[in-house]
Amino acid sequence: MDRKRIFISGGAGVIGREMVKRYIKKGDTVMVGDLLPIPNEFSQGVLYRQGDLNYITQQELDSFNPEVFVHLAATFERSDETYEHWEENFLHNIKLSNHLMTLMRNVPALKRVVFASSYLIYNKDLYNFTEPQQIPIRLKEEDEIIPRNLTGMAKLAHEIELEFLSKFKLDKFTSISARIFRGYGKGSKDVISRWIRDAISGGPITVYNHEGIFDYIYAGDTAEGLIRLSQINETGAVNLGTGRSRSVEDIVSILKQCFPELKIKYSDSDSLFESSEAHIEKLKTLIDWSPKFDLEETIQILIDYEKKYNNSLIKHSNVLITSISKKIPLINAVKKAVNKINKSIKVFGGDSNNLCIGKYFIDEFWEMPKIDELPVEALINFCKENDIGLIIPSRDGELEYFSSVKNQLQQEGIYVKISGKERTLLCLDKLHFSQVKRIHAIQTSESIDHINSSRYVVKERFGAGSEKIGINLDKKNALAHGVNLQNPIYQPFIAGYEISVDAYVSVEGNVKGIVMRKRDTVINGESQVTSSFRDEKMEGEFKRILDALNLYGHVILQAIISDNGELFVVECNPRFGGASTLSVHIGLDSFYWAYLESMKVSIDDYPFIRSQKEAKQVRYPHDFYI
Repeated sequence: MDRKRIFISGGAGVIGREMVKRYIKKGDTVMVGDLLPIPNEFSQGVLYRQGDLNYITQQELDSFNPEVFVHLAATFERSDETYEHWEENFLHNIKLSNHLMTLMRNVPALKRVVFASSYLIYNKDLYNFTEPQQIPIRLKEEDEIIPRNLTGMAKLAHEIELEFLSKFKLDKFTSISARIFRGYGKGSKDVISRWIRDAISGGPITVYNHEGIFDYIYAGDTAEGLIRLSQINETGAVNLGTGRSRSVEDIVSILKQCFPELKIKYSDSDSLFESSEAHIEKLKTLIDWSPKFDLEETIQILIDYEKKYNNSLIKHSNVLITSISKKIPLINAVKKAVNKINKSIKVFGGDSNNLCIGKYFIDEFWEMPKIDELPVEALINFCKENDIGLIIPSRDGELEYFSSVKNQLQQEGIYVKISGKERTLLCLDKLHFSQVKRIHAIQTSESIDHINSSRYVVKERFGAGSEKIGINLDKKNALAHGVNLQNPIYQPFIAGYEISVDAYVSVEGNVKGIVMRKRDTVINGESQVTSSFRDEKMEGEFKRILDALNLYGHVILQAIISDNGELFVVECNPRFGGASTLSVHIGLDSFYWAYLESMKVSIDDYPFIRSQKEAKQVRYPHDFYI
């Protein structure tokens, strides 16, 4: 059996779900990208990437290395397009198609591209009339092309893009555009499924232009046709319809047989009467096949499906970042991550300072009480009022609070990206942290006499380690420095270089990924210039350390590599750090993974794809204009 790797954009949709089960049955390996969560019907063998594919990267596609790309992802408005469709059409039809093929053309194994186009590219004057028609117009691939609307325009634009690429890439891959006619299927937004849902709920159905004639093609047939087109090498465009048009009144009659008490409201419409049908001789010649399903059979299938499943729309919760201060890179990283899921997700920012700079960079600002004055009930009420499902703490001083109320919030459907209280407090207490076994912690004591060294580091036991720190001091000056601290601890000064280790640990306790970075330039304890680097042996050691710590979420380890190559863990911050955005740039998609996990989506099938190129991050002030 010739098994292939198939990538399907929009594969969680009506056609995609039908395609996936057929490809899996054939023994192919399938990867799906879609805005929707993974459908329950998908087998564990399906690789799934939830989110806006406008953000998918070359590395992600190359790592799967598909041989076949089926491009289904699109946004539609079947009847009159709304004003809001202007932007949606550009983002999810024009821009998305161009972005995906910009990447796909470089995928090493790619051999075949199948694009789900539409009959909406044909001149509407060919099949729209002021009076009802008795005989449908059979639209052929050679007929005049004048897109009917924005969606049709976008479909035609990508057909032309594929034709353009074929001039340069024909020796690498071939492409075909399937002009799909009036599609319908399980859980769809099409008029047939809408009427069925209305009928099941006991409501009336509203019918416009019941004399209209359309070529209705069932999603199962569409999927089969696209799969067969993916298995040949012919290029160009081909109609994908049944070649057997039916009137709107035919659908109403079938529904009346299934729902004898069906209430029907016939309404006048200013729209023209459509009378169209697919000419499918080219389709039959290419793949020796034509669609099999008729409305009488499929409408009963759809009724059974709608009765069994609740097809309410997926609702995405918003995100709250606390103590935003001037953490603009963090805010932007969160916004980019949630945009990959759905652009409707709002990012709220909270801070007790109403004058903080961060308020200008989030969607909604909350002047939140200071953390020690914030009852958990008030926090829950705010989150529920604003549909917040994920909280991202960003300051050491609030980690104890959020770790304490984490379980209570979770019972209310509010997810906090933080470890449990016991492990969080362990990290916040540098003395206790140093006593954890098997983590190569640097020697730490409240008494300088217990430290075997001639040079010392002095810091606060609790809180940010960089605050009021004394480095490379002799014993006399170390003791003098400690007098000025509330809870001084002493460590040996070790000559070497300091590194930060960013990691993400899943809710199951698995280390998703690690990015190590050198702190090239440090000012007031913050990395102003940071460089990523790789050392697989060292990464393995840090993974073992993280496993021993039993943390969750984004974690930062600070470590020293001595001049003789010995590793010492200095401290652990169980949160996202100031320079951690470099790790996001390298591929550690912490906020994206955290949001998915907040939706109870397993991130096992969302691989950590580390950039093959290292990067240097330079943090600097930047002007912003409103």
